[in-house]
Amino acid sequence: MGAKTWMLVYSEGNAAAALKNRPTLDRAATLQLVSGLFPKHKFESVGEGNLSYTCPPAKEVHAACFSGVSILAAKEFGIDHPSKLPASFISAGGRGRVYLHVMHSVVDWLAFAQWNNGQLVRSLSLSPDSGIIEDIGERLPFEKPFWLAQHPAPGGEKTGYPLPFHPLELGEAALKEFFGYQLEGPIDPSLLDPKSIPLVKYKRSRSGWKLW
Repeated sequence: MGAKTWMLVYSEGNAAAALKNRPTLDRAATLQLVSGLFPKHKFESVGEGNLSYTCPPAKEVHAACFSGVSILAAKEFGIDHPSKLPASFISAGGRGRVYLHVMHSVVDWLAFAQWNNGQLVRSLSLSPDSGIIEDIGERLPFEKPFWLAQHPAPGGEKTGYPLPFHPLELGEAALKEFFGYQLEGPIDPSLLDPKSIPLVKYKRSRSGWKLW
């Protein structure tokens, strides 16, 4: 697996359903959102990406606002403890749902979280080297088969893999559950093609300070 994500999603309802309807990108609202969340930065549009790549470098933010759902990808979201995500990022979701999704294939690390109406309902962060970093709230239904060892890591019994499942496999399950798509592994053709969802790529800068 080679997937990486550091992504925040705001949804007024079912994000997967909203994205599957191929919503129209609102460029003005997208710039307004990123400018509001990163008020000390200046943004310059440098092209268009898509939902298949949500791990931009520090000097960029990739984002999109659609009817009912907004997506942002930025380095700031790649945190070990999702529950410590700054309140300003959570409050921007209003009374809807906020999702954080982070994967890093090099270290087999996964973190995800969900807030409803500003309240944290689930947070998980784990990797084979660090173990369970954070585990807050009731496990969501799609997680339970993994914790019951119904999806063991390949060769885990022989190698003594320290977790009952591979974090990236759970990460793909979270992408499917929350947003209706996957990046790697066996992919259901009925799922959303992430390349069909555009994101605006912004280069960002800050007066007197550099991100790179």
